[in-house]
Amino acid sequence: MVRILLCGCFGKMGRAVQQLVAAREDCEIAAGVDLLGDTSATFPAYTKIEAVQEPVDVIIDFSHPSLLTPILSFAAQKGGIPAVLCTTGYSQEQVAALKVAAQTQPVFYSRNMSLGINLLIELSKKAALVLGDQFDIEIIEKHHNQKIDAPSGTALMLADAIAGVREGETQYVYDRHAQRKKREKSEIGLHAVRGGTIVGEHEVIFAGNHEVITLSHSAQSKELFATGAVNAALYMCGKAPGLYDMSNMI
Repeated sequence: MVRILLCGCFGKMGRAVQQLVAAREDCEIAAGVDLLGDTSATFPAYTKIEAVQEPVDVIIDFSHPSLLTPILSFAAQKGGIPAVLCTTGYSQEQVAALKVAAQTQPVFYSRNMSLGINLLIELSKKAALVLGDQFDIEIIEKHHNQKIDAPSGTALMLADAIAGVREGETQYVYDRHAQRKKREKSEIGLHAVRGGTIVGEHEVIFAGNHEVITLSHSAQSKELFATGAVNAALYMCGKAPGLYDMSNMI
């Protein structure tokens, strides 16, 4: 039985993970961490990760970027237990910090835990290689009105993956109305839509002369992200230090 420490346990994603784990027999939530208290929790819950006393095998984090350092420190202090980082909105400095931590402890980092999204990434890379610089690339992402970061971590994953296979330097453009000039071939446009209860939609547009190719993914429920996170937690148990992502698990 894998014992999970769930950070952000009372948020929307935390509750989705709780519901999923409750229906499984191969893992359990041994403890949780969240700034918000909840007397109905069926496991010990703390407001600070440093206060957790229960033995745990792996950490699942759906909390807040500001908790990255405490989470990595706690994992290291507990003998290098794996940390599955699902939180979005990390700064470049924080991403660099988690990569450094992965040199001495197992870290799983993905800005989207959906298998479908990771397939979309691979398809977008293939399209970028085939189409070259003859097609302009724009990425549109849509999420619910409670999402704070924009563009989404997944949109940036898509942009980074495409940029990684393109020749020459790529520049991201987030705000076209702030400049009056023609579009450059080196650009990838990123656009964020926030409204209602949209779980998550991502669209990659390849616009060429007289033709447009569109690749898209639509998430219907947060459960798919919870499933990915729990599967990643089970996958990471016993892993050696290193930086892992969905491509490793797949």
